[in-house]
Amino acid sequence: MTQIEGSKFLVIGGAGFIGSHIVDQLIDGDAAQITVLDNFVRGKRSNLDPALASGRVEVVEGSILDQELVRRLMDGCDGAFHLAALWLYECVHEPRKALEHNVVGTYNVVETAQELGLPKLVYSSSASVYGNARTVPMTEEHPFDNRSMYGATKIAGEQFLRAFHDQHGLEYVALRYMNVYGPRMDDKGVYVSVIVKVLDRIARGERPTIHGDGTQAFDFVHVSDVARCNLLAMAAPASDAAYNVGTGVQTSIRELVDELLEITGSELEPEYLPGAHMFVTNRLGSTEAAERDLGFHAQIPWRQGLRTVARHEALLR
Repeated sequence: MTQIEGSKFLVIGGAGFIGSHIVDQLIDGDAAQITVLDNFVRGKRSNLDPALASGRVEVVEGSILDQELVRRLMDGCDGAFHLAALWLYECVHEPRKALEHNVVGTYNVVETAQELGLPKLVYSSSASVYGNARTVPMTEEHPFDNRSMYGATKIAGEQFLRAFHDQHGLEYVALRYMNVYGPRMDDKGVYVSVIVKVLDRIARGERPTIHGDGTQAFDFVHVSDVARCNLLAMAAPASDAAYNVGTGVQTSIRELVDELLEITGSELEPEYLPGAHMFVTNRLGSTEAAERDLGFHAQIPWRQGLRTVARHEALLR
């Protein structure tokens, strides 16, 4: 376990959607120094503007494929958060690049953490490792039934961590995120992009679109809760384990769109289009293990959380 106050952290992928919120919360938790490593393919420097004002954040542009750079930045840290990865559709269309960044890059991070004796590594995994839910809610014992390259790379990362824990004593926690949404999100996430796309269409006065019948249902968890869980995982005594990070509440795409129309005051009606290919159509994670071992319980209900996105997009009525 690593306390947040007064400690030094490396946040790999720290300019991204989730990473930048982790940086913000590390600042709020009085971390002494935070180094952000990001290649700025998806991350944005503007995401770090609030944190940079603290004077405790250093930003380094670079790649996890540069192991010497990772070693230099990680040396002397009390903990590291590893979030850097190609996303689902990038992995579909560029599988070799996914192998390089998500697998080889993650191996570089894990190996470096072991060599330097890093006190703890928190790894961003994904509920994609499960595939479609066979039973709900899915516990961490749910079998891996992934059918995507992205999920395969996340499984590989978890297995590297398990092997390095057994062989070298590396302390880590892996976090399997459900469907993360919130301020700073973009339209690249497969299962949450509907939120940004619906808000964009409402802003243009166009009917929001729903692919399929809208019954696809997921566990939507707010990014501020996800960031808080990362800090709890760093500070908790738990190690050598993976945990679901979600709300335990399942919401359909139709419910999501209806709520966005309601909170923006729009009278537009959704337009239904033929179903697009989705790797998963049913997802709900058990929250019991994370609450028991990490002290994590999601605090932001999805209806309240959607208002933070609409406010960010300046569409809240």
